[in-house]
Amino acid sequence: MAGRYATALFELALEGKAVDQVQSDLSAFDALVASSPDLSRLVRSPAFSAEEQAKALSAVLEKAGLTGIAANFLKVVATNRRLFAVRDMIRAFNALVAQHKGEVTAQVTVAETLNDARMNEIRDALKQVTGKDVKVDVTVDPSIIGGLKVKLGSRMVDASLRTKLNSIKFAMKEAR
Repeated sequence: MAGRYATALFELALEGKAVDQVQSDLSAFDALVASSPDLSRLVRSPAFSAEEQAKALSAVLEKAGLTGIAANFLKVVATNRRLFAVRDMIRAFNALVAQHKGEVTAQVTVAETLNDARMNEIRDALKQVTGKDVKVDVTVDPSIIGGLKVKLGSRMVDASLRTKLNSIKFAMKEAR
């Protein structure tokens, strides 16, 4: 379902030559949902009626200054009682935009926040491997201790310290 909505929005944005604006507006809305427990509850909860969700969403969009295709799309999603899947729709839309622009997205998991120089090194290394522009989606997970994990399409490289320690632990158990 999320893919169908995302495809319809993408085609509409492409037709209106507003793909970047729609992507920017959806990213702003996604950030609002992620940062506000109340808005997240409104989006996910089936306890609210379609009218309540649409009314509250309109107020949020107006307050955030989101208008145009993205705002209309979000209102339609609320009216159709599909607001619970809006974050999946946004991810699917971003994937369609990346595919259209010839970009590849890599999920990178690191133990601590990266500085700009390190981020550029990772981006350049991934660009050499793929031959395409790479958008890097970074997740910080202290449990990997050090190193990094990179998922690019169906390929995954796990160079985390935690995995290496587990391998050593397993090898030591086998040696007994």
